[in-house]
Amino acid sequence: MKISVIGCGYLGAVHAASMAELGHDVVGIEVDAAKAALLAGGRAPFYEPGFEDLLGRSLASGRLRFSPDIADAAGCAVHFLCVGTPQKRGEYAADLRYVEAATESLLAVLEPGQLVVGKSTVPVGTAGRLAELVGEKVPGAMLAWNPEFLREGYAVQDTLHPDRLVYGLPSGPDGDVARARLDEVYASIVATDTPLVLTDYATAEMVKTAANSFLATKISFINAMAELCEATGADVKQLADAIGHDDRIGRKFLNAGLGFGGGCLPKDIRAFMARAGELGADQALTFLREVDNINMRRRIRMVELAREVCDGSLLGKRVAVLGAAFKPDSDDIRDSPALNVAAMLQLQGATVQVTDPAAGENIRRSWPQLMVVDTPEEAADRADAVLLLTEWRQYLELDPVAFGALVSSRKVLDGRNALDRERWVAAGWSYRALGRRSD
Repeated sequence: MKISVIGCGYLGAVHAASMAELGHDVVGIEVDAAKAALLAGGRAPFYEPGFEDLLGRSLASGRLRFSPDIADAAGCAVHFLCVGTPQKRGEYAADLRYVEAATESLLAVLEPGQLVVGKSTVPVGTAGRLAELVGEKVPGAMLAWNPEFLREGYAVQDTLHPDRLVYGLPSGPDGDVARARLDEVYASIVATDTPLVLTDYATAEMVKTAANSFLATKISFINAMAELCEATGADVKQLADAIGHDDRIGRKFLNAGLGFGGGCLPKDIRAFMARAGELGADQALTFLREVDNINMRRRIRMVELAREVCDGSLLGKRVAVLGAAFKPDSDDIRDSPALNVAAMLQLQGATVQVTDPAAGENIRRSWPQLMVVDTPEEAADRADAVLLLTEWRQYLELDPVAFGALVSSRKVLDGRNALDRERWVAAGWSYRALGRRSD
């Protein structure tokens, strides 16, 4: 099948290469000509494990190409909309300019019988509005909504082997045609009995934001418990282990620490609240405001903890920050809790050295005020405190004895409750973590 993917950022580039891997003839449309050229040359503009290999295979097969010109999408049976929906500046609501611009540009080449498929995360009601526009401008063209569920660090796996597919379909005969077309796109995935949910536009639009809101709530719940643990002397990791054995609760996403960030969870829960307000149902999601507040408080508490272990003042202290991406196996620094903490430490007078295996260049470009070094050893040089803020595997595997020889004071703050506390304490380190007793 001939497929176009409009917008080749993180979502679109992975989707385009994956569709070519599944055997389709794919053109990725990216208005940023430099990014399109980079992808066409087999180079990924972001860090994602396994993606560059997938990109190289797909290009070599001849089934994938990239272009900045929407005219190259002409003749495709299916057009995927994969552009970003960032948070509006100064507001909670999602900025739909890119979705609207992509749809408008696509209308110039769209033909009757072709299917437009939205994958971007949008406020409920967007698909219905775009369907009306598509139907009005190109009678006979159809729109479906097929939300993405990519996890950064696992995007290739999540695209080629998803845990479910969701089709938001139009009513009537068009819905049958759209489903058949999507089944053809995902034929090899459907053949493996991947769960398939057939629904309307509104439900399909809500699936991603509802899922992210649930995960954010679970993370903030255990972080609220961490606040109580600090007040009572309880241990949040043991608490999470105990309640996680209840299969109604589960242990995943119960890791207390610095909280969530990135380009999805924070902006999605805020957009969800904003849209609920527009619909007159804002009271249904007021709890998400506290979820957001708890998440932001963790960053402030981490700075307070750093000040405590530095004898009450950060002025003139050397602090090593291990990890800057919002999560491991990613170079994404959008709304990164780690960088937020690093910046606050510096504002309070600390000399901060930040390191990250993948995000170094992004930090240098977006946070020039921070000192970035290449290795954890460089960051730890004569440090008065070491903060683990992103749980990259190479940091968890550090030798605390050898690492201790580099610092001025063996004080480690585990912002992710991910280090082996007993191992670090046995090596002579003072260990502190959010929601856990000090040693």
